[in-house]
Amino acid sequence: MNEMVIVFAAGGWIGVFAPMALGGIGSIIGCAVAGQAAIGAILETDGGYGRYIGVAAMPSSQIIYGIVVMFTLNQALSNTAGPGILAIGVLSGLALMISGIRQGHLCASAIQATKAKPEIFGLSLAPAAIVEGFAVFAFIFALVISAGLPTE
Repeated sequence: MNEMVIVFAAGGWIGVFAPMALGGIGSIIGCAVAGQAAIGAILETDGGYGRYIGVAAMPSSQIIYGIVVMFTLNQALSNTAGPGILAIGVLSGLALMISGIRQGHLCASAIQATKAKPEIFGLSLAPAAIVEGFAVFAFIFALVISAGLPTE
């Protein structure tokens, strides 16, 4: 195997696992940020605890999207597909990571707003849902683009 093929293969493996790893990092940070807000809200209110915990779990979807992209990219492809796999995996993984982190911040804000004014619960989640939509776009685009990678 020549050096160029080895570099492409190594880049391909990084690309395969990047969506899961980066999506996981985003989910971890996002859920931790929102979870901290949920704990604070639980201490300061007399009810609605399930809502706070549910909202704190919203950023966990990014790792699920990353796992699906990882399994999609882990297929029999030609050695020249390495750069494509690397680009799709890393870039979609970064989008998932950033969306998970930012969604966690939005969920924390929604928890704080709901704590003060419970009647705006649903409306306060709209910005977090919009960010989730962008994660879904990155997920779908990664799946669609990966279908065009060269096979052996």
